Amino acid sequence: MRRAYRLLDVFTETPLAGNPLAVVLDADGLDDKRMQSIAAEFNLSETVFVFAPRNPVNTAAVRIFTPARELPFAGHPTVGAAALIAFLREPRMLAAQDLRLVLEEKVGDVVCVARHRPGQALAASFVLPRLPQELGPAPSVEEIAAGLGLAPADIGFGGRRPVVYSAGADFIFAPLAGVEALARVDPDRRRWGADNGPAIFCYAPGGDGVDYRARMFASGWGIREDPATGSAAAAFAGVLMRFAPPGDGERTLVIVQGVEMGRPSRIALSLEVERGALIAATIGGPVAPLGEGTIDL
Repeated sequence: MRRAYRLLDVFTETPLAGNPLAVVLDADGLDDKRMQSIAAEFNLSETVFVFAPRNPVNTAAVRIFTPARELPFAGHPTVGAAALIAFLREPRMLAAQDLRLVLEEKVGDVVCVARHRPGQALAASFVLPRLPQELGPAPSVEEIAAGLGLAPADIGFGGRRPVVYSAGADFIFAPLAGVEALARVDPDRRRWGADNGPAIFCYAPGGDGVDYRARMFASGWGIREDPATGSAAAAFAGVLMRFAPPGDGERTLVIVQGVEMGRPSRIALSLEVERGALIAATIGGPVAPLGEGTIDL
């Protein structure tokens, strides 16, 4: 069977930057083994497979695979798939108004909004399907430093310490003293994410209109380094509430990732806080279409 696919770069307006994504549009009939093999063949950080929705009121069902495993939820595949599906199905309507979509993922139904005004980049955002939760204790500062090729003094800033959070995918969040330490991280020092364990998201204070700079490593998931990690940004909302909670209302922060890879990505994380508690969060960014083709399977 001939199946159409599209290639996108997500969290960027510029092709060949951001986080690359393959979207297989005609996935009905593919089993788990075949989808995993296709994802390994594309060898991108994630590949999305689009199916008819189980609930007809929803837009589509999607499954997300890295080259090594399936993920219940991931950010840049959700943003990319939502933008692409809206663009392919209703391009004229999308040029006039934002479109709401609901994607069925393993984590649950994910509410998305796609946008494509004339002269502007295609873009999408989604509401977190579940709020971040803190998991078990993080590895020690010494263990994290050794695994990143850094000194213990490089770990931490402003009273922040390593923690583990999840909003559908599990991450160790390691605060680094600055972007200089971020640049010195060795992605190959440790196999982060091995045995379905958490990946590691390293972050440091930003500057010049950027709230945070970040890098993410998950070689155990088949991702040596990720240019942009929306699922980590989603869980990062919990880290922010733990160490730097904003006041009530809405606040949008900018996370830049992928700079060290030569694939700069810009993720918008919006928090909605009420009476000191996080009640909702949104992840969004632009999408740059790159190419298309078919596979015969």
